[in-house]
Amino acid sequence: MNLDTAGLIVVRNRKLLLAFSRNKQAFYLPGGKISDGETAKEGLIREVMEELSVNIDAKDLVYYTHIEAQAFGEANGIIMQQECFMYELKEEPNPNSEIGEIKYFDLETYLQEQFRVPGVVMVLEKLKEDNLVD
Repeated sequence: MNLDTAGLIVVRNRKLLLAFSRNKQAFYLPGGKISDGETAKEGLIREVMEELSVNIDAKDLVYYTHIEAQAFGEANGIIMQQECFMYELKEEPNPNSEIGEIKYFDLETYLQEQFRVPGVVMVLEKLKEDNLVD
């Protein structure tokens, strides 16, 4: 089974913005599941508004990559398919109750977290390979 999702990539000072999900107890890319009838961009815009109270302009989203990984915290065999878009924040995020905190990570720092989401590791590795994060 696949979970279709969209993730927001915000890089600042060579680090990636991640949001701590109280439900999953791990840091994730902001974003989430794409609802039926939504495009990846529409789902991402909705999810980021719900999680971080940030208005995103669709025309400023830049496609970055597609990742596939075992969905963290889900039954074995549930695969997260995520379309990832880069974006430059124009306002500071204001996390809602589902999000415990937001924090910027480089790959090495993220790998020291107790729980590491496979898809986030993949994105950080690609960003590092592309010389966008440390």
